[in-house]
Amino acid sequence: MTRTIVVSGGGTGIGKAVAARFAADGDRVVIVGRRADVLEKAAREIGATALAADLSDPADVERVRADLAERFGSIDVLVNNAGGNVERHGEQGDVAQRWTGNFRANVLTAVLPTEALRDLLNPSGRVLFVTSIAAFRGSSGTSYGPMKAALHPYAFDLAATLGPRGITVNVVAPGLIEDTEFFGGTLGDERRAMLVAQTHTGRAGTPQDVAETVHWLASPGSGHVTAQIVQVNGGAERGR
Repeated sequence: MTRTIVVSGGGTGIGKAVAARFAADGDRVVIVGRRADVLEKAAREIGATALAADLSDPADVERVRADLAERFGSIDVLVNNAGGNVERHGEQGDVAQRWTGNFRANVLTAVLPTEALRDLLNPSGRVLFVTSIAAFRGSSGTSYGPMKAALHPYAFDLAATLGPRGITVNVVAPGLIEDTEFFGGTLGDERRAMLVAQTHTGRAGTPQDVAETVHWLASPGSGHVTAQIVQVNGGAERGR
């Protein structure tokens, strides 16, 4: 049966890989993000629908909800993937400004669409949050890790609330994933080697690693798995 899948941050990296995995099944896939040109290019490549919006803006989120309701009436899977470390990419200002920036980029972009779209979810629907190994290990003094960690208890509470409708809510927390925009070209060879050495698998992750995990958690076979955090990091969080 064809499902309707919504993926935030679906224009590049992990989000694009997730969207492409569902599109390969013949699902209707909508990718949402701030950069219309990037979204349109990705949508053409993977066979998705692009919907440009700033998901930290309540007005934009309501516009997205109205658009999805009009086009599809309901949705089956919501993947909250949008985010990033704004401090890593040159966010300036005092502590309050930097933490607020990461709050908007990582918490609001997940919570606002989830709250807006939860009533559109079909029975046996799926909600997924993509967070980070930084939610467990910290993020080198930036606010990125704490903001990703904030989504974990939110997901647990949401799982309890939506469970009676047959809807599951889970979290995927990746480690080092290459071929994304996250590091913005700042990950040097020495740092990369150190992060790879922390894994038990001896390699960096790929967007496809995360996409396959999200795809399974959104499948009928995962119907009794909810309120869980699945780490996709080659064991790096456990240390060596």
